[in-house]
Amino acid sequence: MLEKVTMGIAIAALAASAQPGEPAPAQPSYSLQSTNLKPALPGALQGVGIDQRLNQQVPLDLEFRDEAGRAVPLSSFFHGKPVLLALVYYRCPMLCTQILNGVVGSLKAVAFDPGRDFEVVSISFDPKDTPELAASKKQTYLRRYGRDGTANGWHFLTGDPASIKALTDAVGFHYKYDAATQQFAHASGIMLLTPQGRLSRYFYGVEFAPRDVRLGLVEASQNQIGNVADEVLLFCYHYDAATGKYGAVAMNMVRLGGAIFFLLGAGWMLAAWRRDLRLDRQTLRRAG
Repeated sequence: MLEKVTMGIAIAALAASAQPGEPAPAQPSYSLQSTNLKPALPGALQGVGIDQRLNQQVPLDLEFRDEAGRAVPLSSFFHGKPVLLALVYYRCPMLCTQILNGVVGSLKAVAFDPGRDFEVVSISFDPKDTPELAASKKQTYLRRYGRDGTANGWHFLTGDPASIKALTDAVGFHYKYDAATQQFAHASGIMLLTPQGRLSRYFYGVEFAPRDVRLGLVEASQNQIGNVADEVLLFCYHYDAATGKYGAVAMNMVRLGGAIFFLLGAGWMLAAWRRDLRLDRQTLRRAG
């Protein structure tokens, strides 16, 4: 089965840590590799994967259909909030379900709420998927998510071949259809986009660390969501485009530790100075 191919990361070159909204010097790709398939399959899988297109503008004029079958432009989901984008297909027997399960599992551990702080947009890249199937998927995952008031923040869309191709090309998502199995070979991952529709972060696999997703949403929002703790974490952790994860920046952690030590030392010295000053005043009063 094509869905059981082994997932791998192909790195074209070492990528430096990207700042919010800026592309990394090298754009890595996430590709499928196989060692246990028929001899004919590797050729069919060639080119399947995800190429990072950091900072690229996604065409927001593309039209899709929502769960009720209404035609909606992609721009209708970009209104001042970051967007988590999951490209899946709803008739997928295994991998896409794992991706969406991973999204739910991660978002359960993130305090931000879909619809209030960000939008979740799942789009099928199979033009045969219907709005009815999208509506069924939405109900399934809203029940699993179990957070009240988020139905208007998680959208399941379908589209025609032209819109699907334009979107998948823009975000670097490459897949192939196998007529024999009537399934798609594709990589697994999600993307975060800025409120203006620019690609900000890619996360690979079927499980997404809540810390990474939270920090990615904070950066994609241009710090419009999040708190002081997130700013501290972003000082110590930077997004690595090659791995699609946030990693510790040792030098920044040393600087932060030094700053904390300095503040604690300064506070202790100030307290000691005030204590000595108080004792001196008491001694002067007794002497007088």
